[in-house]
Amino acid sequence: MDALLKQLSTLAAQADAAGRAKILDSLRTLQLSLETPHDTLQRFSGLHLEIAGARIGEDLNLFQLLSESDEPLTTAALAAKTGAAPLLLSRILRYLASVGQITEAGPDVFSANAVTKTLAQPGYRGGIYHFFDNCGPVFQAFPDFLKETKYADVTDASKTAFQKAFPTDLPAFMWLPSQPERFASLQQVMTVHFAAGVPWFAVFPLEKELGTGFETALVDVGGGFGHQVGALAGVFPALQGKLVLQDLPQTVAMLPPGGLPGVDVQVHNFFEEQPVKGARFYYLRNILHDWPDDKCVVILSQLKAALAEGSQILIDEMVLPNESVPWEASVIDLTMLASLGSRERTVAEWTSLLDAAGLEAKEIYTYSPRRKDSIIQVVPK
Repeated sequence: MDALLKQLSTLAAQADAAGRAKILDSLRTLQLSLETPHDTLQRFSGLHLEIAGARIGEDLNLFQLLSESDEPLTTAALAAKTGAAPLLLSRILRYLASVGQITEAGPDVFSANAVTKTLAQPGYRGGIYHFFDNCGPVFQAFPDFLKETKYADVTDASKTAFQKAFPTDLPAFMWLPSQPERFASLQQVMTVHFAAGVPWFAVFPLEKELGTGFETALVDVGGGFGHQVGALAGVFPALQGKLVLQDLPQTVAMLPPGGLPGVDVQVHNFFEEQPVKGARFYYLRNILHDWPDDKCVVILSQLKAALAEGSQILIDEMVLPNESVPWEASVIDLTMLASLGSRERTVAEWTSLLDAAGLEAKEIYTYSPRRKDSIIQVVPK
């Protein structure tokens, strides 16, 4: 067994992102096929605790402390640094080691591993808080919400499991910005949540499609902290000064002092008239999956009105197959349903949505085969 695991580890290290994902999915399938009923129940019993354990680890800065240390640390040393009771902390550390979040280097001695170092990074730290504090209560409320609504379709963002989980009648995207800590963790995780694998502009022929004569190369509409335009400015220095980042005032206010080098930052609500006219590309990354079709038509119509000759809309979203949807895509689809009454879309659903806005897909470039993340290159009909 050890030899087999070593062989798989070697294969994974040599594989590209798609190959590595295939190995992970195969191992997942193998695990499920080997489970007894008891194993299945035990796996479910640990799901909530694993994210709770990670949250406790973040609260105590355990991942940061271990990652920054050149040597393994004892429970006593960590207790002195965190202020936690030694006996309690030893039980927490023992659990975190058992699920691979840290490594047990000896009796009451612990060190960092690759997972520890990941969880010590701000974006992934934000992810733990977002999944526990924002998503966790929604998932807890989701089954009862569906039962109470008699399993009817959910299309109203103000009437979802989110409102059952939190004391608000507002849609999630309106309530979360009023909660600074919750909103900050969401914005942090968005900087890394889609960072793995090949970037979209490595598959979409950006330089070839840019052309000439456009004062603005790309407008990142609803672009959050600007991690996409920032990456573009770094990879394509010629684009600096030709990139625009737009988002709501509460998001723009959280950008670092001085903004983003080479990027014009604007306050803008994408339901309102687009102030930048005639850009080459208007880029929407994971925006439309937050909204039902009628709202998406409004967003797309505002962009269509801003198009000039040669302008295009780039939609960066999942494009789901009609069958055998990957598990990760299914997770995100149900997260959208529970939180926003929205969804991920299939090719047919994207075609129908674009048609309703007087648009059509010129080409679809899939850059993440596992999740089906794709660039839909959109032009007027």
